[in-house]
Amino acid sequence: MPASEADRQLVQRIRAGQADAWQQCIDLYEGRLLAFARTRLQDRSAAEDIVQETFLGFLKALPNYDDRTPLESWLFSIAAHKLIDFMRRSGRRPVLPLLTSESKDGAARDLTGPGRAASSMMRSSEKARAESTLVESCLRDMIQDFKNSGAWERLQCVELIFVLGWANKDVATRLCLTEQAVANHKFFVVSKLKDAAKSAKLQSSVLTSLGLE
Repeated sequence: MPASEADRQLVQRIRAGQADAWQQCIDLYEGRLLAFARTRLQDRSAAEDIVQETFLGFLKALPNYDDRTPLESWLFSIAAHKLIDFMRRSGRRPVLPLLTSESKDGAARDLTGPGRAASSMMRSSEKARAESTLVESCLRDMIQDFKNSGAWERLQCVELIFVLGWANKDVATRLCLTEQAVANHKFFVVSKLKDAAKSAKLQSSVLTSLGLE
């Protein structure tokens, strides 16, 4: 999904040093980024630090921002890298392989850093857009099928797991289901997404980021 005109205008205003634009960006994304980090860390203080580092990382990477990329995707990609760095520093294993690429020495590389060449960023951006479009289309079709067939339990699981990033046990508690039932719903959706990725001959980093590879 390409960046919206609103995204482009907001970034332009931030680049121009408009304080109200920066505050608008924080107001729009701080809550969602915090929920994303807290789900994976179960530590509010550490999650708040990750969010702060994400916004600082965004400012650092702003010269390299491709305005065809949705601002939300860019921010969550930065947050994923900050989470991995934090977990590795603290000796913890990420629950999900969060949108990372590794160098030969095993260290996480920040794909949003200013050292990346424009051509490299464009290739990554085009690949990510193709993968995102695939996942979005597949999920959209499945969700419509669930609605048409009245599969509300599966639909709720999809929203909590894939949209909000909840763990299976938390979904089970929220929906009063067994963890096995939640796992079955997740397996069904994951299988469909993998089949779609395979048919499209894509090695999807988006699927990896969801913990599906």
